[in-house]
Amino acid sequence: MIERRPFDSLGGADHGWLKAKHHFSFAGYHEQKRMGWGALRVWNDDTIAAQSGFPPHSHADMEIITYIREGAISHRDSLGNEGRTVAGDVQVMSAGSGISHSEFNLESDTTRIFQIWIIPDSQGQPPSWGERSFPVGDRSDRFVALASGFSEDTDALPLRTDARVLGATLKAGETTTYAMAPGRYAYMVPAKGAIELNGVRLDARDGAAIRDEALLRVTALEDAELVLVDTAP
Repeated sequence: MIERRPFDSLGGADHGWLKAKHHFSFAGYHEQKRMGWGALRVWNDDTIAAQSGFPPHSHADMEIITYIREGAISHRDSLGNEGRTVAGDVQVMSAGSGISHSEFNLESDTTRIFQIWIIPDSQGQPPSWGERSFPVGDRSDRFVALASGFSEDTDALPLRTDARVLGATLKAGETTTYAMAPGRYAYMVPAKGAIELNGVRLDARDGAAIRDEALLRVTALEDAELVLVDTAP
């Protein structure tokens, strides 16, 4: 089962400095049928104006993954962590027992990100933060784990949940596959480009809620950059 969720059908908000589209219910957008997908709770498509961003605020007991699509995000948190994560790279914040952080676009141009929240397997763990570079060439023609709760994914940022966040890049006409274990849920968004997923067309920034599909076969209709989340029910 693949349910296409066109970009134009997503909820959203325009705060001037922030233009957000929500794949799932979030903040002022509430859609009972889109409360989450497996352990995946939030997928926000955020456009952040230059020299603006999210002031310090707190989270607890959530795995928060930020995938930078364009520009860069500068992070600072109550643990003393600071970092600048650039396009194509990923940061993970395990909020655990509680953490306060800010995320700013200190660049001269617009920054675009996917912000993905996944429910952790346990609560009250010590908070943590990390970032990592993932060269585009390393995920050409295949899905690569960017963040993962599985110990075998040694090159991925760690998650405290039974989930993977994966990325892939495809040239127009190329095809790749991803095998799903029985009972798993997946959600895919092309950050760029149009694709065909098991016969279903997805344009850039459309979402696809996936269940009961043993094999995902993705063909790029144009040069494409993909993000996929694979979670427990």
